[in-house]
Amino acid sequence: MAAVVDRKSGSVRLDAKSVAQFADSVSVPTYDRSEITVGIVHFGVGGFHRAHQAMYVDALLERGGARDWGICGVGVLPSDRTMRDVLAAQDCLYTLAVTAPDGSWTARVIGSIVEYLYAPDDPEKVIATMANEATRIVSLTITEGGYNFSATTGEFDADNPAIVADLVPNAVPATTFGYVIEALARRRARGLPPFTIMSCDNIEGNGHIARSTFTAFARLRDPDLANWIETEGAFPNSMVDRITPATTAATTAEIAERYGIDDAWPVATEPFTQWVLEDSFTLGRPDFDSVGVQLVDDVAPYELMKLRLLNASHQSMCYFGYLSGYRLVHEVAQDPLFARFLLRYMDNEATPTLRPVPGVDLDEYKHTLIERFSNASVRDTVARLCAESSDRIPKWLLPVIRHQLESGGEITCAAAVVASWARYAEAVDEEGEPITIVDQLRDRLMPLAASQHEDPTAFLTDRAVFGDLIDEPRFVEAYLAGLDSLHTIGARATVAQLAE
Repeated sequence: MAAVVDRKSGSVRLDAKSVAQFADSVSVPTYDRSEITVGIVHFGVGGFHRAHQAMYVDALLERGGARDWGICGVGVLPSDRTMRDVLAAQDCLYTLAVTAPDGSWTARVIGSIVEYLYAPDDPEKVIATMANEATRIVSLTITEGGYNFSATTGEFDADNPAIVADLVPNAVPATTFGYVIEALARRRARGLPPFTIMSCDNIEGNGHIARSTFTAFARLRDPDLANWIETEGAFPNSMVDRITPATTAATTAEIAERYGIDDAWPVATEPFTQWVLEDSFTLGRPDFDSVGVQLVDDVAPYELMKLRLLNASHQSMCYFGYLSGYRLVHEVAQDPLFARFLLRYMDNEATPTLRPVPGVDLDEYKHTLIERFSNASVRDTVARLCAESSDRIPKWLLPVIRHQLESGGEITCAAAVVASWARYAEAVDEEGEPITIVDQLRDRLMPLAASQHEDPTAFLTDRAVFGDLIDEPRFVEAYLAGLDSLHTIGARATVAQLAE
């Protein structure tokens, strides 16, 4: 069958039949994908997974190893249907483009995902694949909100209707918890060891959180099963880092123009990539360290560094940046005023909460972050950083505030960032234009934000998000000062004051 040509652009559709013809312009797999068997099942195949974990596995395959560590991607959410359709049409191949600050692009077709299952289409096949002895790792990028626990109490939400439904005897699973625990139950019944559950999400102690949440679900179903998972299972902590914006139509068009590849869902990302992984697995692992993954005994120092410097800095810049009129991240980071503000937050508030990080010069790391944020070729959007704040702020920024309150440290910038989120949640910018709020708690938080002109602490009254911070006078004072400044002199002038 001949390759399919897009007559309009002249590009050729990417699939297993056409991939070899792109070898003159991009790197393509030289390994035989028909020889690759599934050893990893991954929930949450989005841009980040395809720019990060799948890229590392592809690098191993290209070196001639890891033939039994191919990836089977799984989608659970309705929004995953599009990924199902794209990967089915492209034989699970996709283009990964690395965009350098000088504007140059380097691209590779990634072949490590060898199967993709949309769980609602065939729940039994998803469970059977994980229950298969060949599957030794189930990995996750299900977002910070996907673990169904309270950021303030740490407790698993057993009352979540989706969880309740999945716990009904003989129910067809609808959540990641339901699928994974059913597969583990089958392995236990067959005398097979549990697979490793490897979280790759931006949560402090992501392995510990995965252990506590998955065993909590299992305990609600069968205490003996939960005890077996807790005793025999492995949940390595990890720190993952690569700025990967959402794919846009412009990205797709650029891939077609530069390389002649008609790829319905390519990925563009920055040159920097890092993965620090706790070396704790039940049934072995790929030779990750041979392709640059740092295997360590204790991930925590690296994890805190990344979450409180990179991730919290993203939140520190996004609301102020959006309200100041910026729509692309590099535009904010290239503004010297914002760069000084971010460095003040990182130096004075975040860094005192960190542990020593082996092999890392923190001053250099912080300045490198500003450079990475400033990469115009990435074209990351401010709106992406502003989305799902109720999942992000409590996990990335509020721990900094709590630590500094306990130690007597500075909280001026961090409290102002919380205020900038509250101001952003009013859903109108400084020009009177509407803001589209993307957040699972938008219906709860937006009315609070709308009432804060009359009641300035209204936003903080949601204790499920903020815990007892409303009871901390020093925090409330700093928060109110930031919010008042935003309402009276605006975002940019507030940042100017903070940057001093």
